[in-house]
Amino acid sequence: MTLFILLMSIRSFAQTDYWQQYLRYSINAQLNDKEKSITGSETIVYKNNSPESLSFIWFHIYPNAYKEQSTALFQQIKNDSQRKDKLKKFAGGSISNLAFTVNGTATTTEPHPNPQYIDIIKVLLPQPLKPGDSVTIATPFKVQLPSYFSRSGFADDEFMICQWYPKPAVFDKDGWHEMPYLDMGEFYSEYASYKVNITVPASYVVSATGVLQTPGELAAYKTIGTYNAANRTGNKPRLYEPISSGANKTLSYYADSVPDFAWFADKGFIIQYDTIQMASGKVVDAFTYYHNNTNTLWTSSIDYVKDAVRRYSNWIGEYAYPVVQAVEGPKNNSSGGMEYPMVTLITSPNANPQTLDAVIAHEVGHNWFMSMLGSNERTHAWMDEGLNTYFQFRYEAEKYRSNSVFGDRIPETVKKLNTQDFQSSIYRALAQIPILPPVETASANFKNSEDYGLTSYLKASGWMYMLENAVGVEKVDKAFQNYFSLWKFKHPKPLDMKAAFEQSINASLNQLFTLLNKEGPLVQ
Repeated sequence: MTLFILLMSIRSFAQTDYWQQYLRYSINAQLNDKEKSITGSETIVYKNNSPESLSFIWFHIYPNAYKEQSTALFQQIKNDSQRKDKLKKFAGGSISNLAFTVNGTATTTEPHPNPQYIDIIKVLLPQPLKPGDSVTIATPFKVQLPSYFSRSGFADDEFMICQWYPKPAVFDKDGWHEMPYLDMGEFYSEYASYKVNITVPASYVVSATGVLQTPGELAAYKTIGTYNAANRTGNKPRLYEPISSGANKTLSYYADSVPDFAWFADKGFIIQYDTIQMASGKVVDAFTYYHNNTNTLWTSSIDYVKDAVRRYSNWIGEYAYPVVQAVEGPKNNSSGGMEYPMVTLITSPNANPQTLDAVIAHEVGHNWFMSMLGSNERTHAWMDEGLNTYFQFRYEAEKYRSNSVFGDRIPETVKKLNTQDFQSSIYRALAQIPILPPVETASANFKNSEDYGLTSYLKASGWMYMLENAVGVEKVDKAFQNYFSLWKFKHPKPLDMKAAFEQSINASLNQLFTLLNKEGPLVQ
């Protein structure tokens, strides 16, 4: 009893000792589809919840990563034989017209001391920002979009507006996390609320993080989307027609408790719309946006999104946002997609129905492992990709007795197994793949993208399956649900996950978590 009280006291202290910054963004942005540029302005209310006074704030200005071939982004791609083909033909990008003010007064900035990090800038505060106080930071900006070769940019008359606005770096108990933009390696961002006004030519369809606040536009999307979801075969899809009489229109979006804001625009998007009834009674709006291609697989995309949200909610915890969306991107075989809060871009041109369902489920699943559970993806990639892949594999096994790694190479005798035995067979086969780096390897420290993918996705999901094999899937689900309830909209670290799991399972997981640092096979 005394030990139990002591452990509970330690856990309680750890929770009350936790803090994180919180931001409020107001952003105005206008797309020039001829120039391939965005002209914008932003105002950020930054509240210092830390116990320290701040004399400056590091900002990510990620579009500058595309500006020169000396940046960390280009150096990483050039040094990776599996990625350098991206640079055979491209147009660069940049951000300019920055003029920061703090509480209405012009302030100065300093570059990052690392010359490769021109996508990071230090904004100096005229007065120290004391604990508990807030400051208002504003700046105009102009983004020249790159061609689409790494997340953000333009291709085939489609615009992917990602990592596009000046954004404060995370400041937590470990200090500042001012990290450069990388192709191999994702992000770590402060939670924030966003009010974003997006001005585009009137003919464009837009999908964005958050809830569309423009009534006429939202009604048009829902009406067209409902028709297209209900009439998938034998009928031509209903196309969006501009409801604005002017050359441009402005769409307003609102999002709360999200770590990022992204948006996508195309004149030719087909829209599907439906709703998801959650177990609690909550109703979530679901949209998909895809290209008007003959025999497209995306006619079933709305079903895939809905099923992913339901299953992940049952496994981990209920989807907390009011809307979920999936967008078809340009043809790009170097990745299956890229996730952002409430919206994901899917780039899988060679998919079949099962693999398209799987990649949509994976990217929608990042709403849990990236957005609602905001771990540091750059340092602990496995907490995002590996945990999500573990659930993706369960999704594929339950629905299809399939697995994206092995595709059509799975024997029919294995496909006839029940879900549990099928998964056991799949993970035994995955364990035969030689993977040297430890699961706990920072993204920037992988030698190449193959090591990054095999380790952060496959080895980490195999690590998670070891726990399932030891305690059973029901206890694993309860452990994840406890983890989710404790750390939703926060920044958990590996030890936080370990503590939440141990509390739920009521057993020490020291041996399992030690394996995160093991080179080579997890078990001999």
